[in-house]
Amino acid sequence: MKLLTCPLNGQRNISEFTYGGEYHPMPDPETASPRQWAEYVFFHDNEAGVVIEWWCHTASSFWFLAERNTITDRVIRTFEASEIFQNRIDFAEPTNGEKK
Repeated sequence: MKLLTCPLNGQRNISEFTYGGEYHPMPDPETASPRQWAEYVFFHDNEAGVVIEWWCHTASSFWFLAERNTITDRVIRTFEASEIFQNRIDFAEPTNGEKK
């Protein structure tokens, strides 16, 4: 049985988790071009070696990050997203004529 440690719920069977993809920093919402947004959303490095990935404990809907070696499939550590995200980003409300 493969186990993964959730920062909120502790060590659990891997079947309780959903993989959320590789983490990469979000571009600045104020200055990013459409191409930068497309690259952020659709392009992934898919590198062999140590990467940071999003994981969700499905039963509690708790999202966290895991540092994992993709060659050995060894999880080095798991940690809360607050270690990376220090500030909340509020996106501007659409102005008249713009769609939500």
